[in-house]
Parts: sequence; C-alpha cells; structure tokens
Amino acid sequence: MKIPVRTDGQVVVTGSIAFDQIMLFPGKFEEHILPDRLHAINVSFLVSEMRTQRGGCSGNIGYTLALLDVDSRLVATAGNDFEDYKAWLNRHGVDTTQVVVHDDIRTASCMITTDEAANQITGFYVGAMSRAADLSLKERQGDRPALAIIAPDDPGAMVRHCREAREAGLTFFFDPSFQVIAMDGEALAEGARGAAGLFVNDYELAVFQEKTGRKDDEIFDLVDMVVVTLGGDGSRIMLRDGTRIEVPVARVDDFVEPTGAGDAYRAGFIAGLMRGDDLITCGKTGAVAAAYAVEQRGTQTHAFTQDEFNRRYEDNFGPRPTKD
Repeated sequence: MKIPVRTDGQVVVTGSIAFDQIMLFPGKFEEHILPDRLHAINVSFLVSEMRTQRGGCSGNIGYTLALLDVDSRLVATAGNDFEDYKAWLNRHGVDTTQVVVHDDIRTASCMITTDEAANQITGFYVGAMSRAADLSLKERQGDRPALAIIAPDDPGAMVRHCREAREAGLTFFFDPSFQVIAMDGEALAEGARGAAGLFVNDYELAVFQEKTGRKDDEIFDLVDMVVVTLGGDGSRIMLRDGTRIEVPVARVDDFVEPTGAGDAYRAGFIAGLMRGDDLITCGKTGAVAAAYAVEQRGTQTHAFTQDEFNRRYEDNFGPRPTKD
C-alpha cells in the first residue's frame, strides 16, 4: 500500500512550538517526599544541571524533515521570545512564514526535572499555544500542500485543523500523542475521522480506544492506518484490511535520552511517503531518524547528511529503495 501524495509539495506541520527547560536532580524524589504528608507537600530540589532547548512537536518534526530534505511549513503560534528559535529553523530550511508571533505573551514552555532514577516532575506553561485555535489551516496551507500532520497542540486547534484538512481534501495524519490525556473521546474521534493515518505509542493507543469506545479493529471506522511506536520493540503499522507490518528498531550507538524520538520517527515516516516509498520502508526510515534523536540530549540537536543517513539505513536494513 502506498499513500498518494504530491511529492513536489510541502508538508504542512501543525503543533506546538515550545522551549524545554530541562533540570537534573542528583538524587531520588522518593527520598524527599513523605508519604504521610502528601496532603501538604512542600519540597524544593537543588538541581545540578539546567539547560534550555528548542522543542515543541511542530518544531521538532519540521527540523528533522529539513534534515531529510523535505520541504515543510509550520502552522503554529509562538511568543515574543521566538526570534532566535525562528532564525534557527530558517537556517535549516523550515518555512516559518505561517508561524504567528504574539508579542504580548511568551512561547509555550515545558519545565522538566528528572531524578537519577529517571522519574520526572513536569510543569507546562501554555503561553502562545493557547491561541493556536485561532489559526486556519485552510488559509495557511499554501498553494502546494502535499499532506498535513496534525501534531500535539491546543486541543481545540487540533480538532479545527483536522476538520479543515478534511474540508480541503488534504491528506492528513492525526498525531494526538500526549494530548490523548487532555482530549475527550468525542474530540479524539473527530480529529481522527478521515485521516490517512493515526500516530500513537502503545499506551496512547489504549487510551484512545478506551475514550472513543473503539476496540480492536473498530478504530478503522475512523482511519485507514494506525502507526504504533513501541519503544525498543520497534513499531507496528496496522491497516484497515487487516495487514500488520512489524518494523524493527535501528541500532543505537550511544543511547542518551528518549525525548524527541517520537517526533523524529514521524518525520522519517512522512519523509518516506514524500519519496514514494512503501510503508515498511517509511517505518524503517522513521526508525533510523529516531535512532539519531535518542543519541543526543535535546530534540533538535541531532544532525546528519543524506549520505550519512542512507549509509545508516543500509547498515540496519539493507539498501534503501531508489527514489521514484
């Protein structure tokens, strides 16, 4: 099965733009939290490391698409601190002309503290992302959209973008990711309805099915394909006709952290579609992109040339099919 797309067009990427504030705590949270005082918790952790990273799902996906020589256009919102981030994306060939900058508010930020046992405490400042529902995908998709990926964002914006993609007859993929927790079953079903594919991990798939009431193959009442990432076990591509494609992981030379692997996988998968590849090759391309991502700290710190990527693909899976 191949999904027909306009290979000379742009991939339209909607989703969050954010900064990630990453802090490392050289201890274990459990040693500082008293179980019998949870009703009045008041703790402070002295962190040994702090770094600010460019992030957000649309930025991450657009960045890796650019590394894979795929033209992408971001449709998203950012705040008054976006200038340097915008310049970074532009230098890497990402079209940011449809990122709306709000001068009276800051860009969304995620504040993550991780202890030595990999437990995390996270706070998320919504910022300019709260205004994403004001954006019209139809008005901002440009004159040569190939497909759209609707990545995690303000839930209302995600539903609107999916609806407008359907109305415009634009092939789109729904990627609710962590927003399966925030969205109710009706919104999730509305977002997925008519999508060429749904991107989720195995846990998110279970939540999606529980909330929408669609068990097992009933999910194909909404979408034609479900792409499930399985961490160290690879990924699985499931089709409406019952086909199940198991995609292995690509070897990782030096695992650092998993943050950003899912976004890199999605970019690789989409890049395969834009080449005209079959689905197993798309999945393997996603696996190689994800391997690069987990070898670095940060979601936009990995880098490779096309030749390097192709060699790594071949080392893992054999020769990459010739581009149609």
